[in-house]
Amino acid sequence: MKFYNSVGPNPRVVRMFMAEKGLAIPTVQVDLMKGENRQTDHLKRNPHGQMPALELDNGAFVCEILAICEYLEDTHSSPPLIGKTPEEKAETRMWTRRVDLNICEPLANGFRFSQGLPLFKDRMVTVPEAADGLKKIAQDRVKWLNEQMSDGREFVCGKRFTLADILLYAFLDFGGQVGQPLNAEYKNVGNWFARIKDRPSTKA
Repeated sequence: MKFYNSVGPNPRVVRMFMAEKGLAIPTVQVDLMKGENRQTDHLKRNPHGQMPALELDNGAFVCEILAICEYLEDTHSSPPLIGKTPEEKAETRMWTRRVDLNICEPLANGFRFSQGLPLFKDRMVTVPEAADGLKKIAQDRVKWLNEQMSDGREFVCGKRFTLADILLYAFLDFGGQVGQPLNAEYKNVGNWFARIKDRPSTKA
């Protein structure tokens, strides 16, 4: 296998996932800042022009971070980061989808349409007038998650560290670097964030 990596929270999710599983996959760096992900070589890997991508041994490519992580879970089941049972897998996927749609997507687009606009305006459809609203949605959903975690759960899925934690951490950490910091009033999420930050995989 070969992992096509770049800057940004999306590739970091996969790097953390691989680190938690102890996987060392050969890596090729794609210069996102120079737009290499939008050039012919990468478009052959991913016609959507996004990062990252995983090249399989048979030459096929898997793109989209959750699909890549699902593949790695299926091929390297230990330690389980999605789940061992149908119930655990369903719970992880439920929370991963909630985190992805309600927090990661509006947070990322809020950045792309504002601070990141000079980089993205010629690469994708941007809606600058939507930026503030998207950021507000992301913060509101973090507030909702903070309330859900008032039951004292250690991780998003209770006692299990999962893909949902990796996804949420990578994007909240990114948000803190691009003008969308975690509200200090959200103590439950803040305590969770501090616990995840101590994991070696966050350095991946």
